[in-house]
Amino acid sequence: MRHFAAICGHCGKVVPPRDGAVCDFGIINSMKQNKHSANSNAMRAAVRLAGVVAFAIAMLPAGLLAFERQQLWPAGAMPDPQPHQIAAMTDESGAPGFDRSAHSSPYLEWYDPPAPEAANGTCAILISGGAYQNCCDVGLVRKWRERLTELGCQCVALVYRTPRPKGLPIHQSAWEDGQRAVRLVRSQAAARGFDPERIVTFSMSAGSHLATLLATSALTPAYAPVDDLDSTPCHVNAAVAFAVAYGLSDGAGKPNSREGDGPDIHLDPAFAFDGKTAPMCLLHGGADIYSPLASTRIYRRLREHGVPAEVHIVPDKGHGAHGLERAVEFLRQMDLLAPLGPAVQLNDRYADDSARAAFESQAVWPEGRMPDVQTNQCEPLIEWHIPTNLTTRAIQVIWSGGSYMGNGTGGFEVAPARRFLNEHGMAVVTVRYRTPRPAAPLAKHVTAWQDVQRAMRIVRSQAAGRGLDPNRIGIMGSSAGGHLALLAASSSRHRAYWPIDNLDKSVPCAAQWAVCIYPAYSLTDGLDKHNDGGGNSPDARLAPEFSFDPDTPPMLFVHGDADGWAAMNSVVAWEQLRRMGIQGELHTLAKRGHCFQRSASPGTGSYTYLERIWEFLSAKGFLKD
Repeated sequence: MRHFAAICGHCGKVVPPRDGAVCDFGIINSMKQNKHSANSNAMRAAVRLAGVVAFAIAMLPAGLLAFERQQLWPAGAMPDPQPHQIAAMTDESGAPGFDRSAHSSPYLEWYDPPAPEAANGTCAILISGGAYQNCCDVGLVRKWRERLTELGCQCVALVYRTPRPKGLPIHQSAWEDGQRAVRLVRSQAAARGFDPERIVTFSMSAGSHLATLLATSALTPAYAPVDDLDSTPCHVNAAVAFAVAYGLSDGAGKPNSREGDGPDIHLDPAFAFDGKTAPMCLLHGGADIYSPLASTRIYRRLREHGVPAEVHIVPDKGHGAHGLERAVEFLRQMDLLAPLGPAVQLNDRYADDSARAAFESQAVWPEGRMPDVQTNQCEPLIEWHIPTNLTTRAIQVIWSGGSYMGNGTGGFEVAPARRFLNEHGMAVVTVRYRTPRPAAPLAKHVTAWQDVQRAMRIVRSQAAGRGLDPNRIGIMGSSAGGHLALLAASSSRHRAYWPIDNLDKSVPCAAQWAVCIYPAYSLTDGLDKHNDGGGNSPDARLAPEFSFDPDTPPMLFVHGDADGWAAMNSVVAWEQLRRMGIQGELHTLAKRGHCFQRSASPGTGSYTYLERIWEFLSAKGFLKD
């Protein structure tokens, strides 16, 4: 096979290799379609001259090669050939002079290897979407290639057959091409310098449906063997899937007619979740017409099979590839990039209060007026932390966890977050609520809930006098404190105590947002312990104390996938918000347990989780004055 590499698909000019190439058939392929401009006559002339130019380019030094194309199937051996199908990215198929007959065979497009000093032994197969009607994600594939090559991965694009086959499932020919592609990639690992057990996919939309098939169904043959290569395993070792389409039964081949939500809606049965199922990172826009519930349903099934996984849902975003750096963090956490660096203590990263200008502590209750007094409990209080450089009038209220047996404001669940937010110019109020748990018959959370409802009223009543906005107050808690944050946010219309003064009668305790970090005790299979079965069963329901009343605000959830107080606490709560029409945000972190942030390696989601809080507040507009 001869591969050429130095002609621009727009102007016909010989250019550096990364800008274009001519394949075996003399067809021009542009890789940077906006770099050179030309009118349609020039492009047509370039195509007519391609055969002549190809000979000249073939004489260029081998070092100018940019990529090579490798056909997937031996001549005459491709399964289920259909004359209406082609294999081409849309920048190529849409160019004047495109010859369909020369593009009937799917192929791999191998890109330049990473710099030797950066190479990490991982190969990334890049899979475009396009509704199984075409392969259209030209710019996205380029973006992935550039980022992953920079990180040390060998990249190769899969260009599969489209449009949809006739008389077969819409994914069938693409699935055949995908399994064959993985085998071909694995067979070339030694020659190309990567590990055959470090093959990952990056995919979008219909391409993510295909990638989910590859990740979950490697033991299901998509086609009968055609040669010895088909004895090579076709499993992948990890999959990054953006905006999975067609994953649910109400969206087979189309956007979800019922938003993917209903007891009779199920995952595509073609996803086998067999013994070779790969770890997955699922990323989705919360407002995608191809429902993000496809991603949470796949995530649930991966958990049922004990496969490490992540799901990231970005609120208010439609169909698109959102969260590339979350995918990079996933690969790093899975040891598929450079080796993980030493873990760093969170308290060491945020060790001082240099960004704080003022501090003040206050009691929560007037003397003698505290409800349900328990003699063994600590005194509740609130603490104001005003930043040196105030950049927003919004207020973040934070409290810790501790199994409702203890809590404090100086530990790793509170102090680093308030220092981070002070550094960004945000006022923070920290809360110590009453612990240990009250005596029966009171529930474990009742006195803590009373304290935070009262604390919210105090903060709101004093905000304006401190130059802050009483209508932009959010809450944050971790573990038992995450349960308390979810309770306070979803149930502010539910009175936790009888009013003791005018403050309780006139000032609402509702939050405008909530941040729930690994909330515990939130599903019925783990109301006071680790979740039985990991919270994965549909029979595990949200705890009855959560009202999800009309004042329920948007929420951000961050949870370790390996947490005994299961990540499904967060996933199911996020699903409930979506059911109510509330756009929340969700991040789970593969291989990370409870208190994932206490000590984490740089470049992982556990290390950067505080940035998710600021991004959430910014994207939702809570920081704007």
